[in-house]
Amino acid sequence: MESLKDTLEKVRKELHKFPEVSEEEYETKKRIQTFLEEHTFCEIQPVAKTGLLAIFNGKKEGKTVMLRADIDALPIQEINSFEHKSVNEGVSHKCGHDGHTTILLGVAKLLTEKPLSKGKVVLLFQPSEENGRGAQSILEDTYFKQLNIDYVFALHNLPGFTKQEIIVKEHEFTSNVKSAIITLEGKTAHAAEPEKGYNPANAIAEILHFVRQETKNIPEDSDFFLATPIYVTMGEKAYGVSAGYGEVHLTLRSWSTRLMKEKQNNLEQLLQKLQEKEKLSINTSWFEEFYANKNNKEAVEYIKKVAEQLNLSINEINSPFKWGEDFGLFTQQYKGAMFGLGAGKNTPALHNPDYDFPDDITVTGAQLFYNILKEVQQ
Repeated sequence: MESLKDTLEKVRKELHKFPEVSEEEYETKKRIQTFLEEHTFCEIQPVAKTGLLAIFNGKKEGKTVMLRADIDALPIQEINSFEHKSVNEGVSHKCGHDGHTTILLGVAKLLTEKPLSKGKVVLLFQPSEENGRGAQSILEDTYFKQLNIDYVFALHNLPGFTKQEIIVKEHEFTSNVKSAIITLEGKTAHAAEPEKGYNPANAIAEILHFVRQETKNIPEDSDFFLATPIYVTMGEKAYGVSAGYGEVHLTLRSWSTRLMKEKQNNLEQLLQKLQEKEKLSINTSWFEEFYANKNNKEAVEYIKKVAEQLNLSINEINSPFKWGEDFGLFTQQYKGAMFGLGAGKNTPALHNPDYDFPDDITVTGAQLFYNILKEVQQ
């Protein structure tokens, strides 16, 4: 009889081989559904176009607990050469969502083999985490709104940490993140007569100076704020022309939602002044917004207790991670927590083209989730 590890490794490699980016996870959804139908006994409910819910009901009343796995891949060309490498050009699982999905399929299998006697379990296979729109689409779904959820949990594999190690933190676990595209429209002129046009160069320089002045890249501090220039362009390679158009792309990060709003307002006030001063039309579009994961103390205690039961090493970190994760939208609304699962000290970093999820942590993740479900119902 095939072991749980072998079953999960097989499906994980299949998911890895056929990745799909945010909002296009149609085949991924079918693969998840096929596995659930073949290996488990649960109610399967489509959610938010390319997402799925697997629902397990105990015989007795109890708490409703949601576990979440993200299912989308990234627009990154894989450079690995193993048999299960991505067959989709320019798309690959470089954040380990294939592994997260497989862990949750493992939980579904454990819940089928060893059903819980009470409470309800909702396994969410969530699309579109990478573009920050997935959690919101789930929360707006009519069926999902009817679920009376008590707790939510999610994990993320973490290269750079010892394999099987459990990484926890109360309060903020990941950062608030917002991206911005600032367009500056002026008027071209002859390069010999720039005064006859409106060149965005000075405004761009002031924006970049503002970004540098406002940044406090000290993760240990509660007023941590990081503004990163991502892309800047202006004019054309036409040396007789004074530029009349420019763009500045930024990401903003902070632990505090209040501080994020304050810094955003400061930036928008600066842009308003620059618009008048430099006679430009300046427009800003905000997108890919991620809310900080706010880990509930009680939820973190459940994770730590179960990790101890399974003799897993616990690493209580002091500072949140600077990357964004849209599970934060759930922890803003429900009691819950995100935690880390060590993926190996020498594993390539997330979003690197040579990254591959380590299969030897899959069963650990599934068992940990399953035991958390049991513990919450005590």
